[in-house]
Amino acid sequence: MTRAHPALSELLRGLALRPARTGPPLVGVSGAQGSGKTTLVRAVAADIGAACLSLDDVYLPSAERLALAQRVHPLFSTRGPPGSHDLSMLSDTLEALFAARPGDRTPVPAFDKLADDPLPRAAWPVFEGRPTAILIDGWCLGATPQLPETLEEPINSLERDRDPDGLWRKMVNDNLAGPYAMIFSRFDSFLHLAAPDFGVVQGWREQQQAGLLGRDLAETEKAAMKTFVQHFERITRHMLAGGRLPGPVVQLDAQRRPLGPAVESR
Repeated sequence: MTRAHPALSELLRGLALRPARTGPPLVGVSGAQGSGKTTLVRAVAADIGAACLSLDDVYLPSAERLALAQRVHPLFSTRGPPGSHDLSMLSDTLEALFAARPGDRTPVPAFDKLADDPLPRAAWPVFEGRPTAILIDGWCLGATPQLPETLEEPINSLERDRDPDGLWRKMVNDNLAGPYAMIFSRFDSFLHLAAPDFGVVQGWREQQQAGLLGRDLAETEKAAMKTFVQHFERITRHMLAGGRLPGPVVQLDAQRRPLGPAVESR
């Protein structure tokens, strides 16, 4: 079973136990797909009595994303990029956890990635009591929007072939600058896990998907995964280059191990 690295656990634990502005501290952990952020968050949450969830747990249902794809741009049918999450659900969950008292039972959203739809509310995990902190992981947590001129040139074949006029990437960036920035402003701190480069991300994501399926991926599935990962490339590269809100940054190697102590970004 994969375990969180002790140094990363200690770092996140320290952030989670810092005094917050109001209520339980709200801490975000960012990192490219497959970087181990969910494993880290769950381990620390269990250790300190914190509530936890993933940005992945508040994806819009597939039917809503399909409607968005028909109304706005076809690429919005794919879950993951800003614009594909139910931020109202996330905000409501945060409010409930902030207000929770000893003895309360707070349902926390959950998403079935194989079914590509949220689990029914009756199947959501329940956090009991008042959390010491609220820990959230998400690949784009704390990402800052890009300057409009940087969106003009496509960075991969997905953008070149399926977003030739740049509408999708502009809408994603607008979401990041608007409703996502409002959610990010509520966080007390961020921890950023930095991949060695974008080249490792597909392999990490393939390992993650193989774990979900319980088997190795076929070559056709790996090809589909390559296209899927391209949806995340622009913002991931932007974050690796410094396009992120302040917080400790830990550089990882290809095996997801920290290469050294955290560096505080400003």
